Amino acid sequence: MARPTRRAFLQNTSLAGLGFSLFGATSPLRAGMPVSFGRGLLPRRTDARADAVIQIHLGGGLSHIDSFDPKPDAPVEVRGPFATVKSKLDGEPLAEHLRRTADVADKLTLIRSFTHTEADHDRGTHSVLTGYQPSPALVYPALGAVVAEQLGVRNDLPPYVCVPNPASKFQGTGFLSAAFAPFGVGADPASDKFAVRDLGAPQDVDQARRERRAALLAVLDADFAALGDADAVRASAAFRHQADALIESAAARAAFDLAAEPAPMKDRYGKRSLGMSCLLARRLVGAGARYVVVNTGGFDHHDQIGNGLPPRLQELDQAFSALIADLDAQGLLARTLVLVTTEFGRTPKVNATAGRDHWPRVFTVVLAGGGTKRGHVHGSSNASGAEPESSPVTPADLAATVYHLLGIDPEHHLIAPGDRPVALVRDGRVLQEILA
Repeated sequence: MARPTRRAFLQNTSLAGLGFSLFGATSPLRAGMPVSFGRGLLPRRTDARADAVIQIHLGGGLSHIDSFDPKPDAPVEVRGPFATVKSKLDGEPLAEHLRRTADVADKLTLIRSFTHTEADHDRGTHSVLTGYQPSPALVYPALGAVVAEQLGVRNDLPPYVCVPNPASKFQGTGFLSAAFAPFGVGADPASDKFAVRDLGAPQDVDQARRERRAALLAVLDADFAALGDADAVRASAAFRHQADALIESAAARAAFDLAAEPAPMKDRYGKRSLGMSCLLARRLVGAGARYVVVNTGGFDHHDQIGNGLPPRLQELDQAFSALIADLDAQGLLARTLVLVTTEFGRTPKVNATAGRDHWPRVFTVVLAGGGTKRGHVHGSSNASGAEPESSPVTPADLAATVYHLLGIDPEHHLIAPGDRPVALVRDGRVLQEILA
């Protein structure tokens, strides 16, 4: 009879409570994610420009032509149903539903020549979120997981957070340890009853009881590690240590408390899901989180883009512009890198059902702060928005640039299963042209 793993043992006995309730159904260990550990951690460079990242990821595939790279002089079947507005970035046009973003565009860098080859949602998502083209041999870690592995915990906050939750398996740890998985806040921050579960110690468990449980768990850890579960034990211990620190730190717990924000600030961001998620992200990076991903969807407009896209863009416009202005006003933008990403763009021509289909050959990624230029356009698409016309940028280039700005060497290697060294970035370069 095969011996039970430590994880199975804890799940199937009353001792499961020893791992604290933060080990819920979405815990990577409970979800069966692979467990291995990167090695060879290098010191962070002292010339790092950014301390944190907020990545707004737009699931579904935002149309670049109907948002950040409009083509007002193109035929109607290319330019689509929307007018444009001049922005504060040298009058560069944005789509009409990005009016508030146009007012902060002098703080942004637009990469209008982003490109890859993956037209499938999963494969495109993997490419953008990891910097790697998908491979049948290996699932690569998301940028946030690498940052968590390389930079670690700060101020007792989880280094990698997804708001409200991870939206894709490719926001996970890939071949890295489950210890570096994202912390999902678990609920929509726009809800009147929003609260992050389990940030306090259980009411019916006093300190003495917690200490007895911890002592027993330490014995179990040692036993299972001796039987060959060392990686799983280390990952579990890392989660438990982080949970302990978060529960015991009033300042860390306070970072999740949106109720502390005044009503006028909530109104600026918009009291919908994306607005409140961006406001929570600002609170988290201000308190010490390293990498926060704000997930929102609804951008897969194969049909009737003229009706479906405006409400999504308007929500993005309010939340994103408020985030940029707020970070700047608080002096946080200089040290916080903000990204707006999506898995691919949309076809240059509107289709027969008045929508646009998947198009990875060129689209736009937006950056702000964290050592990037203010009011800058890098690269361009051609007149129909079908191909890069100048300075193409790949997901590997973006990953290299993000790591560089955080003080992480893009040429560093992690160790995959089988003691296989894997570069943080393959065939990517730091985009020196967009750095301030």
